[in-house]
Amino acid sequence: MLASLTKGEWTIKQRGGAAARKICVKSGQELIQLMHTESGCSRFVVEDGAAKVTVQYTCPGNGYGRTSIRRETSGLVQIESQGIHAGLPFQVTAEARRTGQC
Repeated sequence: MLASLTKGEWTIKQRGGAAARKICVKSGQELIQLMHTESGCSRFVVEDGAAKVTVQYTCPGNGYGRTSIRRETSGLVQIESQGIHAGLPFQVTAEARRTGQC
């Protein structure tokens, strides 16, 4: 499902008032680890459907997370992620939309 997303700049707007942020999406996998931006994390695909993907990941020494991404269009997705980052729990609910070129 992630490969079907339009490549380019995406704006992620978290629900709950957090500031929007922009990322460059090249493969769609950039949307999986919103809290854990480091490399070296292992991933396990729990669900990979036509319109939804769920991935569980572990980052040695920095926690873990589970992210579900639901595609509405090739340029709009809904993201839910939760886990532990830097020893603290997190929960993210966000909308990501393609907004331009990288």
